[in-house]
Amino acid sequence: MSDILWVLSHSQLRDLVDILLVTMVFWGLFYLVKGTRAVPLMRGILVLVIAVVLASNFLSLSAFSWLIRNTLPALLVAVPVIFQPELRRALERLGRGGGLISFSSTETTAMEVSRHIARASRLLADRRHGALIVVERETGLQEYVDTGVPIDGEVTSELLLTIFQPNTVLHDGAAIIRGDKIAAAACILPLAETSRVRRGLGLRHRAAVGITEQSDAVAMVVSEENGVISVARHGRLVRDLDESRLREMLRSSYKRQLSGQVHRK
Repeated sequence: MSDILWVLSHSQLRDLVDILLVTMVFWGLFYLVKGTRAVPLMRGILVLVIAVVLASNFLSLSAFSWLIRNTLPALLVAVPVIFQPELRRALERLGRGGGLISFSSTETTAMEVSRHIARASRLLADRRHGALIVVERETGLQEYVDTGVPIDGEVTSELLLTIFQPNTVLHDGAAIIRGDKIAAAACILPLAETSRVRRGLGLRHRAAVGITEQSDAVAMVVSEENGVISVARHGRLVRDLDESRLREMLRSSYKRQLSGQVHRK
């Protein structure tokens, strides 16, 4: 406490303003990349930097320290290249001055969203209307949202049925759900390797597996050929689901996400 009081007594107003500005810069950077895949990358880089500093300083590894000092300039150049899509998107969001606040799920919202998705999937399956619905979780999917048509509408089974109505513009692609909103429709997703998907399944199933390989999202697929409902998680596909089982799977995914948010708080 005495050290803190000494620092405060020797600090001037401009020092406090200086610290505040630096804090605001870092807060703004973190806030702009929130909801993108840059977040886990930044965590990984931070863990790597801490491990390198501890290893080089406390273990007195002279050769390793020399290697780090000489490769640091290259790493500083590589960071903007790695985060180029996120940085461009963050600057665009900053220029628009809006869309910076993301939705935090609540248990009630999770239950409602799960109910609407499950009901819409069952009705689409009954009608043999193909559909691909992706629920964003911790890993941001903004780069895929940007490939589609912005919706920003409340998740309802009626809206999902309208989006995946055959012969409409929006049905050919994925609808991405963020929180209690349908962020966009007709989104383009990465495709999994053909060997990772069972023979006879189409592009929707490959896209569902592909997006779950690259993120922690949950993807629902409705086959237009046989009306089978499938769910992809962690790069694996579970098929032949009914409405109740799909609803429970979605609720459990939301509960794990909410539990993680509570523990971090």
